[in-house]
Amino acid sequence: MIDKTSTVLIVALISILGLTSCIRYNVAEPLDRFSSPEMGTADGNEITVTAGSTWFAEGEYENFILTGQALTRENAEAALLFHHTDGKSGYEVAFRNGAIDGTRKSGSLTSVRNLYRSLAEDGKWFDFEIAVRGHNIMIAINDTVVVCYTEPEHPYRTKEYAGRLLSHGSIALKGMSGDVAFRNLNMTRLKKDAVNEADTMPRIDEQNDAVIRFQQQNFPVIDYHVHLKGGLTKEMAHAMSMNYGINYGVAPNAGEGGVGRMLADDKEVYEYYNEVKDMPFLRGVQGEGRKWTATFSQKALGVFDYLFTDGMTIVDHKGRLSRIYRPEEVHYDGVTKEQYMDHLVDQTVKILTNEPADIYANPTFLPEELNAEYAKYWTDERIDRVLDVLKKHNIALEINARYKIPSFDIIRKAKERGIKFTFGTNNVDADIGKKDMTAGQYAFIRDYLSRLEYDNYDKLIILCDALACADGFCILEKRFVDTARRYGLFPFTLARWNKTCEYKAYFEAMAGAPIYTLLPGIEKCLEW
Repeated sequence: MIDKTSTVLIVALISILGLTSCIRYNVAEPLDRFSSPEMGTADGNEITVTAGSTWFAEGEYENFILTGQALTRENAEAALLFHHTDGKSGYEVAFRNGAIDGTRKSGSLTSVRNLYRSLAEDGKWFDFEIAVRGHNIMIAINDTVVVCYTEPEHPYRTKEYAGRLLSHGSIALKGMSGDVAFRNLNMTRLKKDAVNEADTMPRIDEQNDAVIRFQQQNFPVIDYHVHLKGGLTKEMAHAMSMNYGINYGVAPNAGEGGVGRMLADDKEVYEYYNEVKDMPFLRGVQGEGRKWTATFSQKALGVFDYLFTDGMTIVDHKGRLSRIYRPEEVHYDGVTKEQYMDHLVDQTVKILTNEPADIYANPTFLPEELNAEYAKYWTDERIDRVLDVLKKHNIALEINARYKIPSFDIIRKAKERGIKFTFGTNNVDADIGKKDMTAGQYAFIRDYLSRLEYDNYDKLIILCDALACADGFCILEKRFVDTARRYGLFPFTLARWNKTCEYKAYFEAMAGAPIYTLLPGIEKCLEW
């Protein structure tokens, strides 16, 4: 006999199953019913979101593909929320266009993967797509994927953005400023096991990732100095940007000299522009040599988002073209090093005065012999001359990761003057150094190395290398810091350190004693 309680449970179960069976997967359906606490209800194909208003769509969603069109006006901004339960939690996608000005642009996964150049324009309808498949979020603007973010097992979130997590919930449109219109919104539900097959990049450990911390502070994470060289292609830069959150300024060289992608005339400028105009990175160009301003028309150079140059190619004191990064082209014949330095500063000021640069790249670079005494040759007077011309012509000072220049003292002086800064790696790639091999050879080697299994001898060699410096034995931490100061930090640095510490523990277990007690004189390494 079935009692009353059982009957209620059965009815409830049947109801749930009935509702579940009504859910249609992989079928696009209009998202055209919204309600707003401030504005009431809205039905139809088009809705305009104004500053301070929030419109909530009917229904809740987990995995889905949402497509539609949006139109922004000048300085207008709105956000599309998904997986929210209260109008604040879940993720936001930004809708804002306009010039590159440090504000988030359309397609940004707000405060998680911010974009600073828009692929759309104010006053024109543009297509967008937002897809959630499991832990992956994909965003496209005008058919170009701009974000491919996979939420890790332990995402890093500040207190302010603690709710930026995947779950399930409603769709909402929130007005930030001005008017933003949406139309032709269509929602396709996906099953729980939906997977983004294009999500192939390695996962990020956000607890040890600096980029996500900058994103949470809405600090513009832009690398303005990236060249297509050393195996780096525009497609690779696109993929790395989508996944890792760094906005790249990809710049070919224009003029004579340099390496990687080179532009020789206006025709090549426009050809390159057409290649990259629909890609979600900033478009820059680096002037090479000292004839580049006469080689290209102002109109052609105007298609780029910014121009930059450096003082690494000069006309020396005897009228010779000298690339000062090549020791064989640096000559002190007839002058002292102090006189050479004064001439170098003269040339730098002339370059920054006469060439149409937005950024002074590789700033304060010195020839090898002078660089050994960097602080001696970059006197206050010489620094002031360069900073004066930057201030006068509104040129930004690059903080260069490759050469670790300029010095902190110069950066501080520039900040006091109100000079703008940019950041540049010159060059960026997960694999540092020139790859003088074919793409096929390179892929083979990477695959081969990834399959290697280290034996005890391999592990011991790695550990020994980390336990020694020029002065003798040292603790691992000192070796790590010394290497990082000289060569910088790379995506694999932390993983390499952790693995070395694992090897230390492994051999200590085999030896039955702390490694440091077996190394004579190691205590001297603590005398910093």
